[in-house]
Amino acid sequence: MKKTQKFYWIAAALAVFGVTASSRADDAINVATATNHWVSAAAAGLTLTRGNSDTTLATLSLGTARKWQQSELTMGADATYGSSKTDGASHTTAQSLHGVIQDNWLFTERLYAYARIEGLHDEVADIRYRLSLSPGVGYYFIKNKTMDLSGEFGPGYIIERLGTNDHSFATLRIGEKFHWAISDRARLWQTVEFLPQADKFDNYIVNFEIGIEADLSSSKKFALRTFLQDTYNHRPAPGREKNDAKLVGALAYKF
Repeated sequence: MKKTQKFYWIAAALAVFGVTASSRADDAINVATATNHWVSAAAAGLTLTRGNSDTTLATLSLGTARKWQQSELTMGADATYGSSKTDGASHTTAQSLHGVIQDNWLFTERLYAYARIEGLHDEVADIRYRLSLSPGVGYYFIKNKTMDLSGEFGPGYIIERLGTNDHSFATLRIGEKFHWAISDRARLWQTVEFLPQADKFDNYIVNFEIGIEADLSSSKKFALRTFLQDTYNHRPAPGREKNDAKLVGALAYKF
């Protein structure tokens, strides 16, 4: 009970300070559409089952982005909590906090350098904390009003505690991001990143996400969002599975 209360307090604090939400925080916001003003979106999802099964899954996310003439800043975070009840006993099935900040500095319209900071806590996966730091370079292979496709590459460093074991090691980061405005009321995004340990390539993490969003009103303030997240950790915490996948439906509000 105390752990659950602590989780809610942390999630609330992140929301208040504005470093919270979006699917993978920044991925549902197309930076190419932001011009000298903040573009933000908050999303919340809730799935309940009662009867033969008694389960709860709640998600909260917030992302914001802004583009200046030679800089692109995205930041956000997301929180997930899930539980199930079996034979009168409650079990936590999901409990995580995730946040990311990335700043791009454009050398040309397409070539840029970036700095990225990402943090994760996942109670069920027994990731007490994981902090990822990664500078690098990126390039927009496609960049227009309706679509952008970029690739990123650079070194990185991970500091983490899995269970009771502390780890820190240098990594490489290879990333790809894609956004497509299917119409003026529908959008699709997809991202993937590969994080191998620099001196042990058999120790790696892969993060993947794909999602679609459709506006529910002519004002485009409200939207329905569905996305799939998948994380593969080749060396998980002891007793944990290597792969975690999550399919989420959420109601989003843009401001």
